[in-house]
Amino acid sequence: MKFCKSYENYMKQFGKKTLPGIGYRKLKKLINKCRTHNIQSFDEAVISPPGCSVCDGNFFPSLFDEMLAVVDCFDKEAQKLLDPPLSCPWRIWVYFCFDCSKNEAKDHVLIKEGQELLIYAMFNAIAFRKILKKYDKVHKCEKGREFKSGAQTKHIEVLQSPWFYELMSFQINSRDRKLKATSKDASLFEGLDLIFNNDNPSMSCELFDSFRIDVELICPICLDIVFDAVALRCGHILCYMCACSAASVNIVDGLKAATPNQKCPLCREVRVYGDATRLEELNILLSKRCPEYWGKRLESERVERLRLVKEHWQSQLHGLMTV
Repeated sequence: MKFCKSYENYMKQFGKKTLPGIGYRKLKKLINKCRTHNIQSFDEAVISPPGCSVCDGNFFPSLFDEMLAVVDCFDKEAQKLLDPPLSCPWRIWVYFCFDCSKNEAKDHVLIKEGQELLIYAMFNAIAFRKILKKYDKVHKCEKGREFKSGAQTKHIEVLQSPWFYELMSFQINSRDRKLKATSKDASLFEGLDLIFNNDNPSMSCELFDSFRIDVELICPICLDIVFDAVALRCGHILCYMCACSAASVNIVDGLKAATPNQKCPLCREVRVYGDATRLEELNILLSKRCPEYWGKRLESERVERLRLVKEHWQSQLHGLMTV
């Protein structure tokens, strides 16, 4: 089945829960009309400029608005799904470590809705990539690729969302809890797992063997497995203390104290620290899959954080005494 048909069929499955999506068929028709225009120009020996002003005024603005709506919707739905009863770190720890859920049916509902949201994000990410690739192929240019790069900079790429990482982690955590799954539920976990390559972990997620996402879990600053992970607005994952160091803020004030001009150490984007997201589900996953490493890192960071906090308050006290 062609992707356009598969995409439309999937989006219809949401039923009453109508979610925004990429107008793939509409945009494809727009490009095909432009293709006809280009053929006529070629027959008339007219050299067409890169791209096409005829369709650009509709194509790129429409695609931008649609993808922005997808990202906003995905973030809200994922946050809503993971908030109750997983709204704070200690409740997450109790929930997973002691299996305190009183309603197993509710667990399965959460898992199923989480899977649907992951597939929703991946389907729209595929549609986004395919329609831009088709634009470039028809127009014999790279405006689509440039638009994709710009979309990542403007954070309208749904796979950059911290909530995408959290949902992946939640699904793996749920499976690790060994919930009693029916044969139908078992498919929820295919193609999704935490894998290790030379002791370096990454989360992997596949959709129909045709689209694969790999999320590296190595901090680009300390070059170790991320600990107390946070995702910046640009989508890059760092250790919390490493992120504070990169943002030139102390751990007492936190990342919200970062100035707007502080850049991501990887992509060099600015304004990425103020609304960084703590990846609680991912931290639970890594603490369970890497217990020895996590225990050692926890002990060393406890000592380091106490030292930094002590130095901070001593400097504050010294400042008050000199006033």
